[in-house]
Amino acid sequence: MNNVCVFCGSSTGLRSRYAGMAGLLGKELAVRGLGLVYGGGNVGLMGVLAKACLAEGGRVIGVIPEFMVAQELAQHDVSTLHVVESMHERKALMSDLADAFIALPGGYGTLEEFCEMITWRQLQLHHKPCGLLNVEGFFDAFLTFLDHQTREGFLAPENRALIHVASDPATLLDLLHEA
Repeated sequence: MNNVCVFCGSSTGLRSRYAGMAGLLGKELAVRGLGLVYGGGNVGLMGVLAKACLAEGGRVIGVIPEFMVAQELAQHDVSTLHVVESMHERKALMSDLADAFIALPGGYGTLEEFCEMITWRQLQLHHKPCGLLNVEGFFDAFLTFLDHQTREGFLAPENRALIHVASDPATLLDLLHEA
């Protein structure tokens, strides 16, 4: 693993632990010499994550659509900032640049991006590990829903097993490295 793509919220959420874990993940990536690929934003968990990684001397690659740059949402002091035309191009480039995927807490965009990557993994369009950093049980209801999909025959058990879950960054990165 060289680069890890992290999907996360453009908000910090209501619990301080979300931002705390984003910062710990950014630091852990830098300490391990892993590059961070992320959505290029300077706000919310995205900003916390990138700034923490940079503060530890880490390599940060942002990928952001033009319209977000125009709204002054870009983190310009990253190692590399790719400005793309669309959200679709953003995901495709992030996927190309990454060797693994992690989702932190977030909203629709975070969930959609992570689900697309896990779907691509299921379809064998890539063989990169995918994991959820389950801060404060944020993803518990989602994981319960995936178990329901499995019990109802819509998700094969082997595909359900493609998602690695941990509540701390070091353990999750170890799981992804071993996958």
